Formats: sequence, structure tokens, C-alpha cells
Amino acid sequence: MSGLRAVTIVGAGKTPFGAFPNHDLRSLAVTAGEKALKNANLGPNAIESFYLGNFAGPQFTDQNHLAPYISTALGMTGIPSTRFEAACASSGAAFFQAFLGIASGVYDVAMVVGVEKMTCQPTPRVTEILAGAGDCATEVKAGSTFPSLFAMIARRHMHDFGTTREHLSAVAVKNHANGALNPDAQMRKVITLGQAMNARPIAEPLNLYDCSLISDGAAAVVLCAADRAREFSDRPVRILGVAQASDFVALDRKADITTFPAVRAAAKKAYEMAGLGPKDIQFAELHDCFTIAEIVAMEDLGFVQRGCGGFFTAEGGTRRDGAMPINASGGLKSKGHPVGATGVAQICDLVQQIRCEAGERQLQRHSIGLAQNLGGSGATCVVTILGDS
Repeated sequence: MSGLRAVTIVGAGKTPFGAFPNHDLRSLAVTAGEKALKNANLGPNAIESFYLGNFAGPQFTDQNHLAPYISTALGMTGIPSTRFEAACASSGAAFFQAFLGIASGVYDVAMVVGVEKMTCQPTPRVTEILAGAGDCATEVKAGSTFPSLFAMIARRHMHDFGTTREHLSAVAVKNHANGALNPDAQMRKVITLGQAMNARPIAEPLNLYDCSLISDGAAAVVLCAADRAREFSDRPVRILGVAQASDFVALDRKADITTFPAVRAAAKKAYEMAGLGPKDIQFAELHDCFTIAEIVAMEDLGFVQRGCGGFFTAEGGTRRDGAMPINASGGLKSKGHPVGATGVAQICDLVQQIRCEAGERQLQRHSIGLAQNLGGSGATCVVTILGDS
């Protein structure tokens, strides 16, 4: 996109992810938002536009009209407050729109909050609500859920490329090792390869350790025009590239279910905006809703060749000390996956690494990071590239 202003992130904040029966959706969002405002050294009246990423707050909590419900609780009135829904990419989509609002010159300062409160519903109801991000007239009507859809992706990837059960488990083992070092992670639990491979089956070939968690949580960032960033922060992080793309909702409409066209399209645009390529990315936060999703994502983003993601993972290439560190946060698998919060939480994780605030998880190479936020079985993808200022 030509003619856009440079945009930075000047504040970031998030809640821990987990099950929080004493916190409702609004209190989670407000906690993350207040942390981001404090991190940016500004008050709520500095925010000119508010963007909320939330997938299914009305179904999970019975509350509608969520954007002003949250922005006013943060002390923001008289500004546009809008909710964005794009399945698990909801807050990634909200972030993209906030970026456009500032890059186009309409606003100078904006806030994005992503939030989801899921554990207030029993697991069967959560599964039913999440399934609504698929094609309800076809695949959902036939009984499909996202574990079963990603199980089909995994099985086909195994058939086409020789990916193994051990490769899938290697993703889980690595992400749990990272998450164990993350104080905000829901499951701070180191697991062995044997545990990962022999866990309770969920949808063949996926088992318990291949699937992300049901979570509550929120994350927030404050965006600012780059020429004003130093008014608020001495550690602004540059948005080098960001793009959103879409594809068919139903898995059976895709010509090849081992690759996601929306990921490839969003990545191409984000790389072009940043003037970078896959080899320039030093670390990444990828959308591992299931272990196979991380493998497919690293291939679609160009980090490895098609079919090589599982082998690269098993060889240690994605560990914190590997050639391409992926999900140093623990990923959705260990950190947790409050779906509406995930996209912004990934961006917060990039900001932490770039600012050298990641504690025990701090990477040696941390100047340029990429976040990939996926919605449904590949129907929406937002790719964001951040860099040190």
C-alpha cells in the first residue's frame, strides 16, 4: 500500500490466560487495556478510536454491543468503538483495521483489545459455539468440529509428505517447554515426547496434546503514528507490514487442504509492505490451534519448503535456540487460546521479545518478528511483521 503513514506500537498489555471464574469478559478486557495504557504512558482520553476483537462474546456470555461496553469501562466516550469478528482471527482483524485508521491519517492514536471468556460454558457447548466458525450449512450440519477438520488436514499432510505422529508431538513438546517459562501461560507444564504421543485420542490422528486449550483472557495494544511515538514511549515498536486475506469457510471447498491460500496471500502482502522475505524473519508466533496448524503455517509462510515443517520441527529447527524460533511464548497450545484475544496476544508477545522483556524466553535474535493469526480452517488470516525502532 503506497502513501500510508508509518505506524508504531507504543503500549502493550495482557492478562494471564486460563480459567478465571471470578472475572467476567469486561473485567478481563479492562485489565489488559489499562495495562496497555500504562505501558504507553497515556490516559484513555488520548485514544481516538477503539477496536475490539471478539469472536463469540454474545454466545459465551449473553452480552451484545461489546465494543462500547468495554471502551466506556476503560474511560473512553465520544469516540468510535467497533467490534470485529473473524473467528479466531478476530483481534488480528481488529488490529489490521486500527493500523489502517492511523496509516491513512484519520487517527493518530488508537487502541485494540482482544478478549474472550470461554470457560463459563461446558466443553460441549464451547465446541458447538466454535463450530459456528465453520460452514453450518454443510460441514457442521454433517457433524464436523474443528478437531475433526484439522485431523483431516493432518492425515492428508501425512499421506502427501510423510509427516508423522512424532512430528506432531514434537510441536507440542517444544511449545510446552516454552510455555513452562511463560508466567502468563495457562499450562506451564513440560511434557515428554512419549506423553505427547500416547495421550487420549481426540480425532485421529490428533490427541489431547495436539489441541489448544479452552481459555479466558485478554490482550491490548496502543497504536500511534510514528512521528508522535516518542511522545508516549521510548521503546516504540514499528509495524513493518500487516495484511489480511480470506478464503472459503468450508474445508471441502479448498483444492488442497494441506495449504491455506489465505495465509499465503496475507504473507505475500505483508512481506511486500515490509520489503522483507521469509529469510529476514528472526522469530515468529504462529497460530497453533492444533499442532498440524503450526506445521502448515511455517510452510505457507515460506520458512521451510512444502512438506518439510514436521521434519524441521523434529530436528529442533523451531526451538528457542533453533534456526527459526516459533512460539517462544508457548503458543496457543501451552499459553492458551481465548480465541478473540489470540491475535493481539501474539502481537504482545512479539513486542516483548523486541523490547527484550521476555524473561527466560528471551531470544538472541529478536529484531524482526512475525505473527500469523488464523480464523477457522483457514478462511481468514492476518499476518503482522514488527521490527525494532
